[in-house]
Order: sequence, then structure tokens, then C-alpha cells
Amino acid sequence: MSAEEFGVGASVGKKAAAAPTKPTELQRKWLMRGLGQPGGKLPLFDEEGQRVSKRTVDSCLRQGWAEPWFINPIKPDWLVCKLTDQGRQALGLPRI
Repeated sequence: MSAEEFGVGASVGKKAAAAPTKPTELQRKWLMRGLGQPGGKLPLFDEEGQRVSKRTVDSCLRQGWAEPWFINPIKPDWLVCKLTDQGRQALGLPRI
């Protein structure tokens, strides 16, 4: 499915020219949580039960470190994402 099918802007998944090449601490923390999940599923909530910031999710999508995975049938407005090979590389890990 494309990012547009998930209601995410067309720029998602396309790296911006002046964008950083390394994740921030918050981005890194979120992306790391996908490593131990089936299919690299990234969490909707942080360790304290707070929803992961839309800014964090959107910036990781724009960098190509995460991608939309599927629509949550219970909460269709919540974007379920997964870690990409680019995301693994940004974390300093080998591609799978």
C-alpha cells in the first residue's frame, strides 16, 4: 500500500535534501523498539503508555526509516508502521 492510501502526505518515504542522516534520540528509541517485534512493527505508544509523537513518526517516515504497514481496524486514524531496512541501517545494524 502507498503512503497516500494511509492518509499520509506524498512526501512520506522521500528523503528531504537537508534532512539529517542519523535519527535523533527520540527517533532512535522508537525505531529500536521495532527490532524485537514480528515484522519490525513499531509501537503506537511509548514505555509510559503515551502515544508516540506524530512528529517523530512523520519524520521517520520521510527519512524512509519506517513505512506504513496496515490500517488498525479498531482505530483507523492510527497509523501502524514497521521498521525498514533503511531504518536498520540508520541504527547502525545490517540489512536483513
